[in-house]
Amino acid sequence: MSTPTETVLARRWRMDVNMGDDVTPDYQLCPAITEFQPQWPPNIEESTTYDSDGWKDNDKTGQEWSVELTFNRKATPDSTAFSPVHEALRLASFAYGPDSKVGVRFYDRNGLPEAYSGKVLVTWEDQGGESTDLGQVQVTLTGTGPLTPITNPVTP
Repeated sequence: MSTPTETVLARRWRMDVNMGDDVTPDYQLCPAITEFQPQWPPNIEESTTYDSDGWKDNDKTGQEWSVELTFNRKATPDSTAFSPVHEALRLASFAYGPDSKVGVRFYDRNGLPEAYSGKVLVTWEDQGGESTDLGQVQVTLTGTGPLTPITNPVTP
């Protein structure tokens, strides 16, 4: 195996939304993403005791995850419908209970091994703007339950 020398680009990320259900998933591309920031910080608690000889000790006690993304809002050429994936996210942001949770997966579009899936709650923020601005939406996906490493769906 050769030593990696090429820097990957931020635009390597791709995200799909499960438009089906848990039994029959139907992952569809979330189009027009312009910014994508996944994070999964651990919760670290200091656990030092007298037995540590003055060295601090820490334990991981939990994990959370989220994705912040921005996308250009897409509509049909006759302006009668938005992207069905964007609409699924928007409608989930208004829902409660099971309808508020959306399955997502995100992965390296070039087939590198980094890929994850999980369920999220959606926060939707239309960005508004000047008359010449693009219609953009900032979405925060807050993980509910585990973020699971998966096999990249575009891996050959």
